[in-house]
This record gives sequence, structure tokens and C-alpha cells, in this order.
Amino acid sequence: MTAKECGRIHHHRKKLCRRLLASLLGFSVLALFLILLVYLILRPTKPHFILQDATVYAFNLSPANLLTTSLQVTFSSRNPNERIGIYYDKIEVYASYHSQQITPPTLLPSSYQGHEDTTVWSPNLNGNSVPVAPYLAAALKQDRLTGTELINVRVEGRIRWKVGTFISGKYHLHVNCPAYVNFDSNSNSVVVGPPINYQLLKNCHVDV
Repeated sequence: MTAKECGRIHHHRKKLCRRLLASLLGFSVLALFLILLVYLILRPTKPHFILQDATVYAFNLSPANLLTTSLQVTFSSRNPNERIGIYYDKIEVYASYHSQQITPPTLLPSSYQGHEDTTVWSPNLNGNSVPVAPYLAAALKQDRLTGTELINVRVEGRIRWKVGTFISGKYHLHVNCPAYVNFDSNSNSVVVGPPINYQLLKNCHVDV
């Protein structure tokens, strides 16, 4: 094979590689454009969460600043999209007080939510003798004087959007549901005896 023939083959290969790269780039740009076009047309709206009620079985602070919490909450999620479904992947729920987590996370089953559907969950949230910071114990005692405690029910997880047969990547879901509950301000400790149910119907703050 002569040097001239080798040069032609090398030039042909370079030309073929350039065409292949150009085709791949063009396909990638077209795919991204179609995804962007679908997003702009459909405009996926994040789900709407409502905290419906909370039943408090125990909310006890010991002299050693150990907090025992037992409650059941009911909250709903509505998919407001007409053409987009939502996959809920690894959704966890826990309670917090003054930004400190006071119950271990409760894992909810994975589920799919169709167009404009509503899903209702009623998990139990239990924390046994959870150590709390001194400032948090002081805040509990201060709130006890007013007879009202603010417990935040938080939902963390990942969701995916479904449009036709297309399923998006995973997006982080952060939900904060405030629950104001009343306790006996004359008690020496924050204790609940018989279960107390609170009808709340509070809108939750959702970040996706």
C-alpha cells in the first residue's frame, strides 16, 4: 500500500468520525429540545400536600430532657397536573420540633399518582426517650405556659414525572406541614394521657 493510499484511508476515517460525531451531537440537541418543548407545554406543577389531622398519644418530656413522642398523622397529596403522573419513590415522614428531629423516619410505600389523583397516608410517628438540647427543653417549657406546641411533620423523598411513556429523572421532595396542638398549661411536664385528635386541614410547604 502506497503512502498516497494510506493518506486517503486516514482522511476517509477522519471524515467518517466527524460525520458520526456531528450526527450524535445533532441527535442530543434534538432530544434536549424535545424534552424542553414538552416541559414548556405541559409545565409540571408540584403536588399539593394538606395535613388533615393528628392524633397525639404521648408528648412527654422527662426531667433528664428526654422526649417521648407518639402520634399518628393523616395527610394527603394531590397531583394537580392534567397530563403528568407522579411516581413517589422512598418517601419518609418524621416529626420535628424547633428544627430538631424528634422521631425516626417512617418509610411510606412507593406509589404512583395519576392525573389529578389524590393519595392519603396515615403513618405513625414514634420517638422513645429522644435526647433534646437544653434550649429545646426550655422552649418546650415556655410553650407549655401558652398551652400550644408547634410540631412540624416533614416529608422527604424523591419523585419522578411521567408523561406518556417518558419518565423523568428523580427530583428531591421536601414537605413541611405545621401542626399546632394544645396541651394543659398547668401540667408540670408536657404529658398527654388519653389520645387527642386535632382536625387541622393545614396546607404544607412543598419544595421540589
